[in-house]
Amino acid sequence: MRLRNIILFVAICSFTAYYVYEPIPETIEERWKLMLTNSFFRTLSHLADLCESVGLKDYMDVMYVITVIEGIVPVSDEFVKVTEEKFDGVEVVVYQPKQKGVDTDMRRAVIYLHGGGWCLGSSRMSPYDLLARKIVTELDAVVLSVEYRLAPAHHFPVPYEDVYRVVKHFLQKGVLAQYSVDPERIAVSGDSAGGNLAAAVSQQLQKEPGQQIKLRAQALLYPVLQALDLKTPSYQQNQDMPILPRTLMVRFWSEYFTSNKALFRAMMANAHNSPESSRLLKFVNWSAFLPEVYHKEYNYSAPAVAQGLGDDGNGMDGPSQLFADPRASPLLVPDADLNSLPKAYILTCEYDVLRDDGIMYATRLQAAGVEVTHQHYDSGFHGALMFTVWPTDFLIARRMTDNYIKWLKENL
Repeated sequence: MRLRNIILFVAICSFTAYYVYEPIPETIEERWKLMLTNSFFRTLSHLADLCESVGLKDYMDVMYVITVIEGIVPVSDEFVKVTEEKFDGVEVVVYQPKQKGVDTDMRRAVIYLHGGGWCLGSSRMSPYDLLARKIVTELDAVVLSVEYRLAPAHHFPVPYEDVYRVVKHFLQKGVLAQYSVDPERIAVSGDSAGGNLAAAVSQQLQKEPGQQIKLRAQALLYPVLQALDLKTPSYQQNQDMPILPRTLMVRFWSEYFTSNKALFRAMMANAHNSPESSRLLKFVNWSAFLPEVYHKEYNYSAPAVAQGLGDDGNGMDGPSQLFADPRASPLLVPDADLNSLPKAYILTCEYDVLRDDGIMYATRLQAAGVEVTHQHYDSGFHGALMFTVWPTDFLIARRMTDNYIKWLKENL
C-alpha cells in the first residue's frame, strides 16, 4: 500500500511538472514563477474553450474570472483621495493627492486606460489601483482611470467612444479647474488594448475642430496597434509565449469587432483583409518599418486578400471594413496625421506578440518628427508591468513601473 501511494504521489508530481513546464527562453528572469502563473491562465483558457464548445458559456465570459479575482473596491487612504464619478455618462475612478499644496499649485494629470483585449479588465483591479496610487504620490498628479464598456457585449467602436467622451469631458477648462489640473500637463496612457485606445484618442483629438486644450504626452505600454497583419515576426516568434499567445490575441481582435466566429478563423489564417483594407498594408509593412534586428529568420509576405466576409449580423457593415478604421488600428494613419501628435513613450517587450506593433509605431512617429522615447525590454513579456501583486509579483514589473513613472515625471 505504501509503495502504491508513493507511485501515485510521484505520478501526480510528474504530471503537474509536465503540465506547468514550458520552454520559456532562458533570458526571461523568474522563469518558473512565470510558468506557474501562466499555467493558471492556460487552465482557465482550456476551461473557457470547453464551456464554449458544449454551449455552457462564451469563452470571454469564463475568462472574465481573471477580472473578478483581481477586483477591488477603490477607497481613499492617508495619501490619496479616491472617488467614483461619471464623465459624460462613462464611469471613471478619480485619484487625487490628499495633501494640498499652495492654492495656486496646479497638478499634472494622467488619463489611464486599462488593458485586457477590450474584453477583460477593469479600472477596479488591484494592479491598476496600485499603479494609479503610485502615480499620484510620486508625481503629485491626478489620475483618471476609465471604466469603458467591454466587448463582446459592446463591440467596436463603443469602448473607443467611451474613452473619447471621457477625454473630451475632462479637457474642459472648468473641469480641469475643479481638479486643480494644469491644462498644459495632461497625458493619456494605457497598456495593451488600453495603449491602443490611448494612441487612437491622441490621433483623433488633434483633428477635433475647436479643441483648445491638447494632450502633452501619450504613454503606450506594449500597445496593440493594428489588425491587418497578424503574422509579423513577433506574432510568429512568440505565438506560444505566456501571457498572451497568438491565439488569444487574435480572439481578442475578432471579439472586438464581431461575435461571428468565422472572423476568428479568418484572422488566425491571416486571410481576413478585404480589398479596401489591403490598400493600407503599406503602413504595417514590417520589412520597411521594423529594424532589421527584429526581422529574425522571417521573410515578409503580404497577407492574403479575402472576399466576402460580409455583414457581421449586427446590422452594420462587415468587420472587414473596420480593420481599416484608425480608431481601431492607429498604426494605419497616414504620415501627415502623425507629425502633430504629442510626445510619446512606447514600451515594448521582446517576448510579446505585440512587440512589432509598438516598434513600427515608434519608427513612424520618429520619422514624422515626433519626440519618442522607446524603451525595449529584452527579457520582457506581455503584461509584465501589471504583475505587481503577490504571489505574481515580478522584479521586471518594478523596473518597468519605475522607468514609466520616471518618464512621466520628466516629460509631463
